[in-house]
Amino acid sequence: MKKQEGILTIAGFTEEKLKEKGSRFIAQCFPITSEDEANNNLDEIRKKYYDATHHCYAYRLFDGTFKYSDDGEPSGTAGLRILNSIDHFSLTNILVVVIRYFGGTKLGVGPLGKAYYNSAFEVLQKAGKINKTFYNKIFVTVGFSQISFVHHVINIFDVKLKNTDYKDVVTFEILVKINEIDIFKDKLIDELKGGVQIIIEDEIILG
Repeated sequence: MKKQEGILTIAGFTEEKLKEKGSRFIAQCFPITSEDEANNNLDEIRKKYYDATHHCYAYRLFDGTFKYSDDGEPSGTAGLRILNSIDHFSLTNILVVVIRYFGGTKLGVGPLGKAYYNSAFEVLQKAGKINKTFYNKIFVTVGFSQISFVHHVINIFDVKLKNTDYKDVVTFEILVKINEIDIFKDKLIDELKGGVQIIIEDEIILG
């Protein structure tokens, strides 16, 4: 079964503002790579907009982790609606926060949920999108006489050569797309007639 090749995320911070019956909604989105990064951004937002009525948010990470918060709004009207908007664009590794300043008029559950969804939708529609590819890190160790063969294989594939370590032997540190690991490894073994040491790390790297 073919593995997922990567994710769609946003290129950078984006902000959009919306008004609804006197209430002000400030929607912000951030590219993130971890829950810690999401929480750090949330801490900064709460400090900056300390006088706001609500700081509602949702985030989703490529490992399947997600979280959302209504932050005191009626259940299901804010955080989940923001997450729905994230999923509408099929985005991952992203945090969306919608800051609300209450304007004195209650919107009602339906219109309130729509306001949060629309705020998130507008900022995500505005944000630039980028594709991030999944890579595995692979270490290839050969003798000096085999360097040219390794470079030949590297040039055939769309890989990233991160480092070359010259000691008694030569070790190449390479990022290879997760769906090309097996054919890349087989090509190396074929070109080098088996005279190669290959170590593949399990960690998935976004590049």
